[in-house]
Amino acid sequence: MVEQQTAQLDTLFRALADPTRRAMLRSLSEGERSVGALAAPFAMSFAAASKHIKVLEHAGLVQRRVKGRTHLCRLDPQPLAAAEEWLRFYEQFWRGSLDALAEALSRPDPEIPGGTHE
Repeated sequence: MVEQQTAQLDTLFRALADPTRRAMLRSLSEGERSVGALAAPFAMSFAAASKHIKVLEHAGLVQRRVKGRTHLCRLDPQPLAAAEEWLRFYEQFWRGSLDALAEALSRPDPEIPGGTHE
């Protein structure tokens, strides 16, 4: 089970690692788009856009349907829940570090006239 979850996260983060794919997902968050519409902002070919979309499909982030000759894509945000859960675990460490920093900065510093960090 853990190995499967790890593989799914690896696939998801690999898909999200590319800025073009992240931009495509952002566009899809506003509604269904054709492959051509997803490719347009990047001046890329249908084939290149299709390769990016296949990576997103493999990660489960995009569902594609064919309507005539048009390939339509829509966002499936469900796989992002696994990424959020994984990141949430590490949030406790970030918060602890930031809390410690805030505490350290609020203490008077004897080396600074007036004793503050400001």
